[in-house]
Amino acid sequence: MRYRTLGRTGFEVSDIAHGLWGMSGWSESDDKQSRKAIQLAIDLGCNFFDTAWAYGNGKSDGLLGEALANNKDKRIYAASKIPPKNLQWPASPKYKYNEVFPSDHVLKYTKMIAKKLGVEVIDVLQFHVWDDSWAEEPEFRNTIERLKMDGWIRAFGLSLNRWEPENGIKALRTGLVDVIQVIYNIFDQAPEDKLFPVCRELNIGVIARVPLDEGSLGGKMTLKTKFPESDWRSRYFGPENLNETIPRVEKLKEIVPEGMTLPEMALRFILADPTVSTTIVGMRKLSHVRENMALSDALPLEAGLLAKLKEHRWDRKPKRWSD
Repeated sequence: MRYRTLGRTGFEVSDIAHGLWGMSGWSESDDKQSRKAIQLAIDLGCNFFDTAWAYGNGKSDGLLGEALANNKDKRIYAASKIPPKNLQWPASPKYKYNEVFPSDHVLKYTKMIAKKLGVEVIDVLQFHVWDDSWAEEPEFRNTIERLKMDGWIRAFGLSLNRWEPENGIKALRTGLVDVIQVIYNIFDQAPEDKLFPVCRELNIGVIARVPLDEGSLGGKMTLKTKFPESDWRSRYFGPENLNETIPRVEKLKEIVPEGMTLPEMALRFILADPTVSTTIVGMRKLSHVRENMALSDALPLEAGLLAKLKEHRWDRKPKRWSD
């Protein structure tokens, strides 16, 4: 397992991280299996786990808390997120800051998350949504400074809206944000344009999320794929998106090198950018944990293949089904 520095936090984190959304918000999740997957990831060297209160109203935080308690001899970094008070995803400038993250709401969920994790200090606490129209709000500054000063958190971060990587740069320049979480994968390369240069300039830790485009880059979906209504992907991969996505995935399959899988190529593409500190992969099955953890030790992709993958960039606009 290889480790990278998470920006100015100084945390040395595994470049393959474990995302826990699928352990509470997707179909086929099983708590017993989830616990085994988390433990196996730890045993294989993963030390960064990303969760959120919205993942089952604290369920995923609780699963991670159990793992932390069972592995007190190891330094494991826990990152979680506070949901917006108005429960609106994604963030929008039409909402006022104090409708979304008022200080009492933030402190309430900080305490709830810390309790679920079983920690006194949260390593990385993030706002689950963000809009840069709020960057200069005095309450934003006062709240984050208080969380750090009172010892509730070690680092603060933002999870940026889908396909809006530049909608967070103003916040980075306030000096309050230590870590940014953004969608970055073969299709979604836009963070490279403006966000990543600012992250390098300010030494901001970068957490790359959705490395497999919510599953399409796993290579097993088809135009006939359907998810249960209770599964978030049933909306994301409705006909409009599925019909555009699958042909693009099929074209990518044509350039996968012999001996490599599509998801392996997708993850190694992300790790090829040194600006990325870690990438979050959802891993519920033990086989997926073993496969993905092993990729950390793989050699860099060849320059020629990287150049070809750059040609598969897909610039998308947020739509109702993508929220």
